Amino acid sequence: MKGIKNSKFIKMLVPDTRIYLIILFVFILIVSYYNRAIGVVGIFLLAYLIYYNLKISNIRREEWTRYIEGLSSDIDSATKYAVLNLPIPLTIVEFDGTITWYNPKFLDVVNSKDLLEKDIQDVIPNFDLRNILQNENELSKIIEINNRYFKVVYNIVKLPRGHTSNYIIMLYWIEVTRYEELSKKYNEEQMVVGLIQVDNYDDVMQSTEETKRPLVSAEIEHRLNLWAGKINGFIRKYAKDKFIVVFHHKYLEKLESKKFDIIDEIREINQGNNMPITLSIGVGTYGETPLQSCDFANGAKDLALGRGGDQVAVKKRDKISFYGGKAKAVEKRTKVKARVISHALRELIEQSTNVIVMGHKISDLDAVGAALGIYRAAKNRGKDAYVVLNGSNPSIEGLFNRIYDIEEYKKAIIHCDEAKLRIERTSLLVVVDTHRPNFTECPDLLKLTDKIVVIDHHRRGTEFIENTVLTYHETYASSTCELVTEILSYMDEKINIPQIEAEALLAGIAIDTKNFTFKTGVRTFEAASLLRRAGADTTSVKQLFEDDFNTIIARAEVIKKSEIIYETIAISSLDEVSKASQLIAAQAADELLCARGITASFVLGRKDDTMIFISGRSMGDINVQVILEKLGGGGHMTVAGAQIEDSTMEEVRERLEKAIEEYFEEGEDE
Repeated sequence: MKGIKNSKFIKMLVPDTRIYLIILFVFILIVSYYNRAIGVVGIFLLAYLIYYNLKISNIRREEWTRYIEGLSSDIDSATKYAVLNLPIPLTIVEFDGTITWYNPKFLDVVNSKDLLEKDIQDVIPNFDLRNILQNENELSKIIEINNRYFKVVYNIVKLPRGHTSNYIIMLYWIEVTRYEELSKKYNEEQMVVGLIQVDNYDDVMQSTEETKRPLVSAEIEHRLNLWAGKINGFIRKYAKDKFIVVFHHKYLEKLESKKFDIIDEIREINQGNNMPITLSIGVGTYGETPLQSCDFANGAKDLALGRGGDQVAVKKRDKISFYGGKAKAVEKRTKVKARVISHALRELIEQSTNVIVMGHKISDLDAVGAALGIYRAAKNRGKDAYVVLNGSNPSIEGLFNRIYDIEEYKKAIIHCDEAKLRIERTSLLVVVDTHRPNFTECPDLLKLTDKIVVIDHHRRGTEFIENTVLTYHETYASSTCELVTEILSYMDEKINIPQIEAEALLAGIAIDTKNFTFKTGVRTFEAASLLRRAGADTTSVKQLFEDDFNTIIARAEVIKKSEIIYETIAISSLDEVSKASQLIAAQAADELLCARGITASFVLGRKDDTMIFISGRSMGDINVQVILEKLGGGGHMTVAGAQIEDSTMEEVRERLEKAIEEYFEEGEDE
């Protein structure tokens, strides 16, 4: 007998007469409506067909019984013995799932009797016959039956001529219970490594009375030890603000279901400390060795810190999950790191043949301003420097037109293709205002030099530029221009930059802080004052933000048709496609926050025929980054975006509303 894999083709050869009878019944009802006499005749014919079908089914059952009973006359005794006494459960079914024969081993598995003519899926509810037949490997997923596990192998058999059924399906149930139990035990006992860091330990201690500092430190350790004890974990403190915990994988799912509530417990500590204590936790698992799991944990912790802290990152090989991250990044008042970064960058510039600076695609004022700042740092060191910019866009058009009137910048601003010709292995490539390689103005440059520096203020995502010689990634900062201004202030005794570059840096700070109203700290104003003393004119800066009349009208239309969900979230959309679409959407999202009671806003727009983008803004109570990360985007807690390909505006809006719903549900769970 020959097995046939193409089950769909076989089903066409063996039709289900019940379906035809139902169709015929419907057809007779329709005919009866128009001609009662023909309808009556049709009913009699249908009754006869039903009687005939039942009669044929009984004959087929009797034939099959005689066939099984007469196996000894058709095959040799050894074959008969092998089939009837097969040491594994065996079931014979028809294509509709009807059981026509089974051996005693199968009865032992299902703990039932009188299975003939029953549907296999009624006997085993979690068994999908169609799924089995469509599997080309002739193997199904593991099926659980009464706490035992079986792998199903099927074989389609063609019967000899003379039988009403041309084909049957033989199902062999191979028990793999022991293997599944061992596999489950192995997975549960996999080692999980967690690295814990108190984000603001020094700041907390400095703000706490000296006599109460030991109480705060002891309470942190006590709560962490209690938490580790609940998961039977081993925990040790290896620095004043760092801990390592090791536990079994079976507890990880429990921790994830509770969203790692330990970060909330630590935040509630009140032993005289004037500020809440936050944790960053990196968890690594599924490593081939304990060292690799530890590397996963270390990378996950860096991600958690890079995203602003107060959260947990779990790395399972290539999969990364985040929990928490709803608190604002705390401004660091110490400028030690800025000074160290500045000196390190100065040395790198001096040791390089030339310096190439690039921001992200569709640059904004923060990216261009920061790039011009690094460009000037290199020129002040006597190095050839270039800024990679593939073209203007509405958000930088004012600045672009002004700098292109100056001869120096006509040579300094180059296209991606020219940058590939100028870069060397000894060149210094500085990436500003992004850390995602595919978002840079010219990703190919990252492969053409061994010296890469990243300066960014966005919360870190899963994608990051690797193998950098220097990374200055501070999520507390208002903008990359703020970071670059501090770097410039430490490179020389006095900031030595032209007025246009000072204004570009100040414009970058102003645009990302929405004119110093969002994410603005003490160091933000200090950077602004440095630029003001360097010659930046606030009136000229304001002119860089001026929009044409059509942009203002389009922005007003977006605001006009906005809708409110969850009482405090505004959603709107921009249907027309233009060069200024993203700028209009971003500005409209900003404007919607000015309405009383609105805490977050999202504006959808169409970049082209295949891509929908979302601009998200928040007052800080709602983390728009966490919401838009669910759609593949990212950004900051208060400013974020996403781009979705091959979807309609309606589909993207539904996905956005679902992500917002999940965000609130997760907040309630916590």
